[in-house]
Amino acid sequence: MRRGAKAGGRTAVVYVVKTGGASSMAGFAVSRAVGGAVVRNLVKRRLRAVMADALATVPEGSHVVVRALPAAADASFAQLRADVLGAMSRAEAKATL
Repeated sequence: MRRGAKAGGRTAVVYVVKTGGASSMAGFAVSRAVGGAVVRNLVKRRLRAVMADALATVPEGSHVVVRALPAAADASFAQLRADVLGAMSRAEAKATL
């Protein structure tokens, strides 16, 4: 997360690092500030669902980390998806190899 280009929204911050490797991957950071265990797991499941589709669109060899903000606990799936995809596209534009 330290090396990556970052972009944020209301519910999440997305970090992108282009490594030039063979495969792309995603990771998630959902802290206790988001809520209790049930809420954190719900947010993680939603983020995984968003990234399952979005990871195919990122350049080969990109590493993406999505950090959920406390507002993610109250956001609908559509709001979370729009926020993550928007932040990811902005972060990709900033990321360099």
